[in-house]
Amino acid sequence: MPPEGPALHPRNRAFAWSVPPGPKRIVDAESLRAWSDRGYLLLRAAFRPAEVAELLAEIDPIEERVAGAVRRQPGGKVFIAEDGNITFSTLLVKHSQRLRRFAHHRVFRDLAHDLVGPDVRLYWDQAVYKKPERPGVFPWHQDNGYTYIEPQQYLTCWIALTDATRVNGCPVVAPGLHRLGTLAHRMTDAGWQCLDSDPPDAVAVEAPAGSIVVLSSLTPHKTGPNLTNDVRKAYIVQFAPEGAVAWRAGNDAPTPQRDAEHQFAILCSGAPAEPPP
Repeated sequence: MPPEGPALHPRNRAFAWSVPPGPKRIVDAESLRAWSDRGYLLLRAAFRPAEVAELLAEIDPIEERVAGAVRRQPGGKVFIAEDGNITFSTLLVKHSQRLRRFAHHRVFRDLAHDLVGPDVRLYWDQAVYKKPERPGVFPWHQDNGYTYIEPQQYLTCWIALTDATRVNGCPVVAPGLHRLGTLAHRMTDAGWQCLDSDPPDAVAVEAPAGSIVVLSSLTPHKTGPNLTNDVRKAYIVQFAPEGAVAWRAGNDAPTPQRDAEHQFAILCSGAPAEPPP
């Protein structure tokens, strides 16, 4: 990495990292300092085994359909999804009442309150399954490097549905770079990339099933190849502050992130919002 640091996204002109003020519900003082300094937390045993089993029962059949659709495409590839390597099953809350209600889980509301603010909406959800047949690296990126959101800070909850280890592709994070805001990204065959090599202080965050790797949307991270014989399964749920907008390529104006089907409120003035039907 050059001494002056990585290049910034062209829209990232005056970013200042911040943490919501006031009493916290779930994040203690030590964890809050780590969050601010390093841009990630590991929340172990956030969900009971029975809850994880329910998630797998809901998501596995959807992922099987997505994987079949990818397999039937020329070259077995659709954008960054690849047969035998990695699949992305997106916007699952649009198809599952159970997952819509899961997005209102108390642990998400408390994390969002502490790390985003009192008024929060679901921004995105997706299941990411890493397969062992064609193991590959998912490159260094920030979540805000895929679609540029303002405010730039939102929350990613990376839920381990199976044990995530160094051997099967757990998240690897680059601590501290989140404080720069959104970095410049370039497109590769495997997806958007913001770092060309591993920083010397990169950390592999191994997460037992039921744990959450809590990431800022600005924390550079990657996942390594799955070198086991089993599928590594994760469910990613993201939360953005009320009023967030997306700047998409080719659009002259930002798009409000409040789609009624999947960007529903989870907190209003700090109080739980009613889950959609």
